Amino acid sequence: MKYKVITLLALVLSGCSGAPESVTPAGTFYKWAFTGFEKADSINPILSPSADQLFTCPVSGKKVRWEERNVLNPTAVVKDGKVWMIYRAQDNEMTSRLGLAVSDDGLHFTKEPEPVFYPDNDSMKVYEWKGGVEDPRIVESDDGTFILTYTSYDGKTARLCLATSKDLRVWSKKGLVLNSEKYRDLWSKSGAIVSRLEGNRIIAERIRGKYWMYFGDTDLFMANSDDLIHWNAVENIESGKMISVLHPRPGYFDSRLVEPGPYALVRNEGILLVYNSSNAANCNDPSLPRFTYSGGQALFDREYPYKLRSRMDTLFIRPEKPYEITGEVNNVCFVEGLVRFKERWFLYYGTADSKIAVAVSRENQ
Repeated sequence: MKYKVITLLALVLSGCSGAPESVTPAGTFYKWAFTGFEKADSINPILSPSADQLFTCPVSGKKVRWEERNVLNPTAVVKDGKVWMIYRAQDNEMTSRLGLAVSDDGLHFTKEPEPVFYPDNDSMKVYEWKGGVEDPRIVESDDGTFILTYTSYDGKTARLCLATSKDLRVWSKKGLVLNSEKYRDLWSKSGAIVSRLEGNRIIAERIRGKYWMYFGDTDLFMANSDDLIHWNAVENIESGKMISVLHPRPGYFDSRLVEPGPYALVRNEGILLVYNSSNAANCNDPSLPRFTYSGGQALFDREYPYKLRSRMDTLFIRPEKPYEITGEVNNVCFVEGLVRFKERWFLYYGTADSKIAVAVSRENQ
């Protein structure tokens, strides 16, 4: 199998007034970052849409081809010696549901015929119909319960939500992450819980007695929790507003927005957050097409998860292949799944909001 090395690109300032934000000098070697991922060119994309998958929607009562239009933005965990991928799928009416696919080698996946998570006639229907459920991220609790953060979309507002499962197939919806009256109707999404690696398991980690989550899709904000189910936004006590902990940077690949990738991982140097970004229409990185989605990495303090320690000035994955450049949304590599499997890291990402691909690290990274 041949892989293509994902190169680190030198970013050129756009000429906008003012210096771009950077917490680390240009040219720095980021010893804390994930490097050396190689796209599995010989098999990518590893998942594509299918018109053969049928499902009777409990809300509409109709039989739908639930992944006919797009498959994208997967999360993954290792369980029973296999990689279990939960991915977003869209039908031709653009309703999103979550499918399940399983792999023995982390590269070749077998899809289950029906979605495992979807809008239903339940208490969450008002938030999930008709746009659906989107962009999952999974970690485990210490007792082995799987914690799923996902986005509900009613066609107008995206809201960050949470569900739990013991087997990855049967899920219990727990409601909105930001459930207070103050934030209930706020646009929110993309919850990445701070976790540790234990063997092949990614387990939510308490820091100073609490669990922590990064979320947002313009700036990044934080929430914390005592039990992984009930969450509170981290606010400035004086203004009463949520505190932004990571921002877009004029002149860089992440000039338009930043959005969490998978979970945030506790490492020796700090908390590593792989994040997605978009290049702005102006004051951007001129070496990339505007609105290009690519991947960056940032490091937060181990004891104070809201304190930014370092940030890469270079992207580490970007659209290069035809299926990454052209699709439902052009020029997109959107990273959402990361597992430790067979002594390597497997990085799963959505391509052009249409298909799913994988990149694999060198051994023992």
